[in-house]
Amino acid sequence: MSGVTLRPVADADLPGVLAVQQACYGDALLEPPEALASRWARSPALCLVATQGARVVGYLLSHAWHAWAPPKLHAPLPPDTPTDANRLWFVHDMAIAPDGRGQRLGERLYAMACATARAQGLRHSRLVAVQGADAFWHRLGYRPANANAAQQQALRAVYGDDAQLMERTNFVQSCYKLERDTQRRP
Repeated sequence: MSGVTLRPVADADLPGVLAVQQACYGDALLEPPEALASRWARSPALCLVATQGARVVGYLLSHAWHAWAPPKLHAPLPPDTPTDANRLWFVHDMAIAPDGRGQRLGERLYAMACATARAQGLRHSRLVAVQGADAFWHRLGYRPANANAAQQQALRAVYGDDAQLMERTNFVQSCYKLERDTQRRP
């Protein structure tokens, strides 16, 4: 796949984001349009798409967050609290269409968003890995978060039996390395 462009998501990308989501996830993880759009309404610089021509072939939706628990799945986000010193970078969702895979688009989207998160002063990151994606996130420096049994059970009830809450602390240096690596290798 050649001619892929990475850029911030726009409202006009919503149908393409929904199509990629549909191609990548089971019904339980499909989110309604208003929930997805609330991610980029809250943190537009941290939500990106990979496009080939006018077609969305991948996306990364992320935002600042202030709580240990992930935001509710399938629900729009509440307004941001920019003065909260405990804010972290929550990577809500990343998906690559089947015909977009094998191009390192996930790493490239992540590196671009990571640079923005770093520039915004976010130094800690959390995400929920689903559908066996924990190995991918582990390669990017994420490790299982310390969740007690009740927290893990609640997470899996929403995200599925293989859901894994993962986190990274002080990811600044590794973001620099990932940015360099993705710039050298297309």
